[in-house]
Amino acid sequence: MNQKQILTRLALFPLLLVATGAAGQSKATYSFQKEGAKNTALESQFDGQLSSSHIGQTIKELSSKPHELGSANGKAVAESILSRFKSYGWDAQIETYYVLFPTPKNRLLELTYPHTYTALLKEPPLKEDATSAQEGQLPTYNAWSADGDVEAELVYVNFGLPEDYERLDKLGISVKGKIVIARYGRSWRGIKPKVAQEHGAIGCIIYSDPKEDGYYQGDVYPKGAFKNEYGVQRGSVMDMVVYPGDPLTPNIGATKNAERISRADAKNLLKIPVLPISYHDAQPLLAAIEGPVAPEEWRGALPITYHIGPGKAKVHLNLSFDWKTVPAYNVVATLKGSTWPEEWIIRGNHHDAWVNGAGDPISGLAAELEEAKAIGVLVKNGYKPKRTLKYIAWDGEEPSLLGSTEWAEHHAPELQQKAVVYINSDGNGRGFLEAGGSHALSNLIAEVAKDVKDPQTGVSIYERKRAGEIAKASAKAKAELLKKDEFSLGALGTGSDYSAFLQHLGIPSLNLGFGGEDSGGEYHSIYDSYDDYSRFKDPGFSYGQSLSQTAGRVVLRLADAAILPFDFRSLKKTADTYVKEVVSLNEQLQENRSLENQLLKNRITELASDPQKPYQAAQPKPEVPKLDFTPLQNALKALGLVTDELASKQNGLDKTKAGLLNTALYRAEQQLLLSDGLPKRPWYKHSLYAPGFYTGYGVKTLPGIREALEQGNWTEASQQITAVTGQIEQLTSFLQKTTNKL
Repeated sequence: MNQKQILTRLALFPLLLVATGAAGQSKATYSFQKEGAKNTALESQFDGQLSSSHIGQTIKELSSKPHELGSANGKAVAESILSRFKSYGWDAQIETYYVLFPTPKNRLLELTYPHTYTALLKEPPLKEDATSAQEGQLPTYNAWSADGDVEAELVYVNFGLPEDYERLDKLGISVKGKIVIARYGRSWRGIKPKVAQEHGAIGCIIYSDPKEDGYYQGDVYPKGAFKNEYGVQRGSVMDMVVYPGDPLTPNIGATKNAERISRADAKNLLKIPVLPISYHDAQPLLAAIEGPVAPEEWRGALPITYHIGPGKAKVHLNLSFDWKTVPAYNVVATLKGSTWPEEWIIRGNHHDAWVNGAGDPISGLAAELEEAKAIGVLVKNGYKPKRTLKYIAWDGEEPSLLGSTEWAEHHAPELQQKAVVYINSDGNGRGFLEAGGSHALSNLIAEVAKDVKDPQTGVSIYERKRAGEIAKASAKAKAELLKKDEFSLGALGTGSDYSAFLQHLGIPSLNLGFGGEDSGGEYHSIYDSYDDYSRFKDPGFSYGQSLSQTAGRVVLRLADAAILPFDFRSLKKTADTYVKEVVSLNEQLQENRSLENQLLKNRITELASDPQKPYQAAQPKPEVPKLDFTPLQNALKALGLVTDELASKQNGLDKTKAGLLNTALYRAEQQLLLSDGLPKRPWYKHSLYAPGFYTGYGVKTLPGIREALEQGNWTEASQQITAVTGQIEQLTSFLQKTTNKL
């Protein structure tokens, strides 16, 4: 996943982004504040070793050939990264896992009625794009599609989301036994076949409509950045909101001799065939569909009348895959800490790509490697990080976070003892700082953001981010933002390598990158190339350097902090916001149901008064209960008292007590893990953050409560209120015991 997808995911939750900042609170104690010039000088020396041109050269070299998981070029990229880390003075090695990874054997899509058309299913090379004609490119496909040979009528389902199927139900249109075609957008791609399968469809086609990604948005590649008519978005459709990683080794690392379940027993694999196509291939299919004209909001930008179907249009979809096990090469580089070697600061970005992957992931990886190079020079000049640094390049992220998940599951007990934080990036672009993660680290990110200059405007990336949020806000929200000087740290869903650390193991995590001014349609296509990136994504590679400066400062400050900069008042304030949201959601659902039932009663009365109009009496739906959130609200009040007390005691601690405090600070987030995990998906254990069951990348905060409310499961919602209350109380108790020892 690249920065465009991070922006898309976070954009789904603008209220959360505004509400979750906490930089206005008093600062945590950082060692760099005590040591002043020494650490300021260190960061200045670090900056002096960063080179935007070198970042650009790294992007060009590592994206010079296709290098998907399991390929010879993929191994070569891993070995090149290993060599680079070693040349920078790091102790580096490759840790290998053995994971399932299907690649296409056969792909056929054809319109068989009322006339014939065979889809091209190929992206043509372009003379303006030097790598687009290379051998060894993965064909256009969706990994984890089921094998299948199906023929049926075609139904257009808009974005293929649950609400789209509700609209179809109202129109009396069923997709059972049909093949659906959905357009990319509004959710992660894997949600579309998942929902189609739940409604009885036997196949799913996903296409990119030019309204979202094509000539409707701007000039197409190679003239402009947007998707041309032949571009196709590859990608995973594993149901990773159930669990990510190797589907055959849930909860354990996929080592060579690991015990594996059968593919049929993997709960995160689809049962229907799925295929992505270009809008060139989609247009003949959509034009052949008859039936009702699509609602206005369902219409894309192709020069046709959009119909829903079914009617006349029939398609044949035939897909088969090579379900092979391949090696995943994680490159792990280490600098051992001089004072607290058993406390780890972990920094990661993946190295595998669907094709060449200049933007996704190499632009983020190049920034990470530049940080490692700069820190290596500091070490050669006498610097000794106090905590152990681990810089990792993950393999297999694209098929569903394979390398990071297997490594985290394999090393889980050690990580929960030693990992202070995991800092992730995943591709990078031009524009605004996008930061999400554990809210106890809000102040740290705010302070770092104030110290990094935006290369385009000259103001700090903090100021530019805040100005961008104010400019985009509604009038009411704008007024509120102008009153405050707060940093908005987003909540994390999934889609990148932080998931196993944060949502499975409870390790504090951050996701960093830049974007917002790098729109375009190269994502997961053969056109995600150096030529495209250097023209349209980050010309001059200055934001690659900004990412290195930002993530590097986070690493250095955490590595050397006498007292780790965790402030749980920020987390408490954020959780307060989440609770207010679910209380409001419960109230809104009550009002909606009452109104719905009243309208139904009025209609029944109206029909009953006219004997000439026969009617069937519909039954009002049960009223939505008012759930009791008081225990959860009280638990948060108690947490607030403890976090205030803890913050007041952090200054002036002796060495022994500071060490005790630090250990508690970085292990505290584990207290928020639900022992049984979330309903229907126990791999996800964090009680505050999870990817939505029907949003994919998009986060659901207080997910157990929120999703039970959305699904009308009031018993489960009540149970989840109790469960979350228990985890908040557990965190409070944990922090209180720590405070009592200070």
